[in-house]
Amino acid sequence: MTERKPPGVDFESWVDRQIREAAERGAFENLPGAGQPLTGLDAPYDENWWIKKKMHREGVSALPPALALRKEAEDAYEAALGARSEREARRIVAEINEKIREAIRRPPAGPPLNLRPYDPETVLRDRRERRPG
Repeated sequence: MTERKPPGVDFESWVDRQIREAAERGAFENLPGAGQPLTGLDAPYDENWWIKKKMHREGVSALPPALALRKEAEDAYEAALGARSEREARRIVAEINEKIREAIRRPPAGPPLNLRPYDPETVLRDRRERRPG
């Protein structure tokens, strides 16, 4: 725990001493990201950058549930096309189809869902056409 600043000592010199002593103890060595460039320095300023980063880290979506499911369905379709095997592709399609059917039974909040379950055979055909050889 850091000590309190003694009375009569200039704040800046006190902080500088704290930093110097920590560096001498090696407190700044082997920190995560040491030696790595800072990301986002060339990005335009966004006052909500920390909120967006936290939401991304936590896997939180700001989309209404209907739009989030549409996005999830698109991602599942792409994942099925890139699956290593037809069995894996069928599993991906079956999982997203179950979510779509549930959303059709109980529509989520937000805009209209406008989704239908994927036809597994059509997805597999698209997968075969996309794969080389």
